[in-house]
Amino acid sequence: MIPPNASLVKYDNPVLVSRNTDKKTPRARALKVSPQQPANAGPVPNPPPKGAKLPPMDAQKAQQTDEILNSILPPREWTENGQLWVQQVSSTPATRLDVVNLQEQLDQRLQQRQARETGICPVRRELYSQCFDELIRQVTINCAERGLLLLRVRDEIRMTIAAYQTLYESSVAFGMRKALQAEQGKADMEKKISELEQDKKDLERQVNELKAKCEAIEKREAERRQVEEKKHAEEIQFLKRTNQQLKTQLEGIIAPKK
Repeated sequence: MIPPNASLVKYDNPVLVSRNTDKKTPRARALKVSPQQPANAGPVPNPPPKGAKLPPMDAQKAQQTDEILNSILPPREWTENGQLWVQQVSSTPATRLDVVNLQEQLDQRLQQRQARETGICPVRRELYSQCFDELIRQVTINCAERGLLLLRVRDEIRMTIAAYQTLYESSVAFGMRKALQAEQGKADMEKKISELEQDKKDLERQVNELKAKCEAIEKREAERRQVEEKKHAEEIQFLKRTNQQLKTQLEGIIAPKK
């Protein structure tokens, strides 16, 4: 027999059961204890002696406690060699020694499985959840109402953790989307910057060309102006000489007549 993974929750010895599948509906396939299991076959507990009956109130209370325990902590099932084994949670009341042993087992499991002391750790969460379930089992046996209240507390804690986990996963997904959008926007911006830098270079080249053209025009205009000014000065000197000559000739003509 290969039992399931060890748990901090205390279970009874596993029981071999058989599933009747001879042309019956799933509802009619009831679990029953195998009658061929020997009395000294290890983990199967011995049946109570014949005639041993619990008082009516005690039997009803024990049955109610067992039903509550099975609803809080369902039995574990596994198959081996085509046989189905079932292991129900123990209904034995816990003592102070059991609580001390539970604490020691918790510390030992945390150390063996190398659970983290801080931060998020699935191993530590699983072990503490098993420890809490065992405490609920112990409390339920002594007071079923207190156990059911602790069950509500446990479910509320699990719902809160699941909500935080969902929120964390959604925030991580949102962060990834924003990161991808930022990367895509970064690539677009880099492309736009490259295009603008190329446009800037083209404009600078055009500015340099226009500056060179302006300088050439200014130089050409300056040379033309100098040539025109020189020509104008020569014309003025020529006209002055001509005017002087004409004055001299006119005075020479007028003077003999007198």
